[in-house]
Amino acid sequence: MSSWAGRTAVEIAAAVREKRVTPREVVADHLARIDRLDGRVGAFRKVRAQAALAEADAVASRDDLDRLPLAGVPLAVKDNLAVRGESHRDGSVATPDTPAPEDHVTVARLRAAGAVVVGLTNVPELCVFGTTEGPFGTARNPWDLSRTAGGSSGGSAAAVAAGLVPLALGNDGMGSLRIPAANCGLVTLKPGLGVVPAGIGNGDWFGMSENGPLATTVGDLRLMLAVLADAVFERREERTPRRIAAAVRSPLAGVRVGRPYTTAVREAAGVLARAGHQVRRAEPPYPLSLGVTALQHWTAGTAVDAEGLDRGRLARRTRVHATVGRRFVGPVRTGDARERLRARMTPFLTAYDVLLTPALARRSPQAGPWHERGWLRNVLVNTACSPFTPPWNLTGWPAMSVPFGTLPSGAPCAVQLVGRPGTEGVLLELAQELEELSPWQRTAPVPDRPERRAAPGAAAVEEGR
Repeated sequence: MSSWAGRTAVEIAAAVREKRVTPREVVADHLARIDRLDGRVGAFRKVRAQAALAEADAVASRDDLDRLPLAGVPLAVKDNLAVRGESHRDGSVATPDTPAPEDHVTVARLRAAGAVVVGLTNVPELCVFGTTEGPFGTARNPWDLSRTAGGSSGGSAAAVAAGLVPLALGNDGMGSLRIPAANCGLVTLKPGLGVVPAGIGNGDWFGMSENGPLATTVGDLRLMLAVLADAVFERREERTPRRIAAAVRSPLAGVRVGRPYTTAVREAAGVLARAGHQVRRAEPPYPLSLGVTALQHWTAGTAVDAEGLDRGRLARRTRVHATVGRRFVGPVRTGDARERLRARMTPFLTAYDVLLTPALARRSPQAGPWHERGWLRNVLVNTACSPFTPPWNLTGWPAMSVPFGTLPSGAPCAVQLVGRPGTEGVLLELAQELEELSPWQRTAPVPDRPERRAAPGAAAVEEGR
C-alpha cells in the first residue's frame, strides 16, 4: 500500500517506532485523504492541518519515540472534549468559541502516547441525539452517504470508517459510541464506570457518560483503550469458555427489532458456540419502566448541560429536551432508579458471563436536517433505532459494539456484547474471536464522486419502516 491512510494504528505505530516512516508522512497521507473525501462524509468540524504536521514533527523528535504505543498515529477527537488551543463547540452556536487552555485528560494521555490530533469531529448539539447534524455540518455513514453516521460520536465514527484516521475518541451517555460504531462498521467499547477518566460536559450525565475509542480492529481498540485507561488489556492466546446469553427482545416495550439484527445475534451465537462457548437463548429481566427511566435520565442530562447557555441560540429540539428534563434533575441525581436497575440485572449477569444482543434495532435514518425537526420526531426515531444501548449507561457496566454481518443494503450490521463491572478484557476476548472467525471489511469504499442526495421527504418515509 503506497499510502499510510487506511492502515491500522498498530501497523502505523510500529513503522514509526522502527523509523520506516516519519510521523509527518503518516499525517500528510491522512490529511490528503481528508481533503479528498470529507466534503462528502462530513466527519470533521475542524481539520488542524498545519498544527497536526507540527505536532507530527514534535513526535518524531521525542527521545522516547521507540517506546510510544501510538507513535505518529493520526487521531480524531469528538468536539465535546478539550484540545489545547482549540475551541470545543459541542455542536452548538450557543457555546463559546474560545480556545481551551489545556487538553482533556484523555486527549493528554493519547498525545503523551504519541498520537497526533488531526481534527475535531462533528456532533449533534450538546451531544443529545443519535444522529449527527447541525450548524457545523452533517456526518454521513461512509458505507451509505444517504444515511446518518449515527450519534452523538457520529463524526468520529465516520472519520474512522472512511479511513480518514485509524482511531477516534468519542464518548457514550446513552449509546453515543455504540450507535455510530454499529452504523459505520466499527468496533468500540463503552467502558464501565471509572475505567477511563470521564469529565464530559457538566457532570457526565450523572455518571452515565464514558469516554472510549473507535477503531476498525479489536487490536487497535485494545491498544487505544489501554492508553486511555492507563492499564493493560493483554490479548490472551488461550480461549476461556464463557457462558453467554443471547437475547433479541427489545429492552423498550413496543420497539420492533428488524430481522437483520436478530439474524446477526443468532449467527454470532452460532459462531461463539462452535468456538467452545456455552451459548443459551435467555432474555434479561428488563423492567417495563425502563423506557421512562431512560427518558428521564436522557433529558435531565441535557437540562444540566444547557445551564448557562443562551437558550435562544439552541435548536428547538434541544430546548424542548432540556425543558422536559429540568423536572427530573432532582430525582435522577439521587441515583435510586439506576441502583434498582443494577439490582434487577445483577443476578442475570451473574448467571452468565456475557450478554449478546443486537447493537441496533434498525438501520440509521436518512441523513438530513434533524436539528430543524420537532423534538418528538427526533425522540421517536432515536428510540426506534437504538433501544439496546441505554440500559448499560444506566447500570454503568461495560458494553461493546462489534461488526457482524451486513444489511440488505450492503452496509454493516452489528451485535452488542455486555458484561459485569470489570469485564472489559472478557468482552475484548470475545470480540477478537468474532473478528477472527467472521472478519469484517475495515474501511468503507467511499466514492470519489459526489453522491445523489435523498429526495425531500425520504426521512419521513424511513421513519415508518
